[in-house]
Amino acid sequence: MLNFDILVEPFKYSFMINAFIISLIISIPTALLSCFLILKGWALLGDAISHAILPGIMIAFILNIPLLIGAFISGLSCAVLTGYISNNCRLKPDTVMGVLFSGFFGIGMILYFFVNTNIHLDHILFGNLLGVESHEMKTIIPISILVSSIIILKWKDFLLYSFDLVQAKASGLKVSVLHYILLSIISLTVVVTLSATGLILAVGLIITPGAIAFLLTRNFLNMLYVSVLVCMFSMCFGTYLSFYIDSSPAPTIILVLTALFSFSIISVSYTHLTLPTKRIV
Repeated sequence: MLNFDILVEPFKYSFMINAFIISLIISIPTALLSCFLILKGWALLGDAISHAILPGIMIAFILNIPLLIGAFISGLSCAVLTGYISNNCRLKPDTVMGVLFSGFFGIGMILYFFVNTNIHLDHILFGNLLGVESHEMKTIIPISILVSSIIILKWKDFLLYSFDLVQAKASGLKVSVLHYILLSIISLTVVVTLSATGLILAVGLIITPGAIAFLLTRNFLNMLYVSVLVCMFSMCFGTYLSFYIDSSPAPTIILVLTALFSFSIISVSYTHLTLPTKRIV
């Protein structure tokens, strides 16, 4: 029989409490955004931005400015360049993204090895959820609230833009404005996940919850709710589980998300739950 004291032991440590709080805060914007990325087909863009922020971090360190500012500018630059190059050459966006994010990441790695920095590479690549400091929380919380508020207020516009670009234009929406707003909040969201999962695994948080919700729901509002619940559970349970198996929270969180995704696939296949093959409206 399990000892109750063993089960509640993680809650006795302040760094674990902070990790749970950050997990709940981060899960809301990442989960909401993941739904739109799934509908828009921008999964690779999230991966590209997560890799592209490394040179921004290093340049921000050199200039002695907040690292999150450098990360945001670098990620947004990659996204904007992807759109510009795709619109002005014959290459498809996924090809351009592959070239750009590998190039950005390479520049970041070169800067890391040439600059004498006290930033630990593991913390950049894989996050440091258990070591989030108070000044980082003061940045993470406002950004999370800002991104979540924008998505909640403009979700109908983003949905129409993601679902049908022609209809969005016909409805009088400023498509170009929505495009750059969405790129900006993707970059901000990736920056928020930096302290939790790092560059490499950030894409798991901004893609997998929406993918799971897409499989399990038929209505977009339900998709948003399920995505948030899945992300909250995965981040908190992954952090909780990592305490007992003595592993890093980031890969544990991603494994929990992967397990839920696998369960969703099996569940949908087994129960013959047929969902729209195109988009949810």
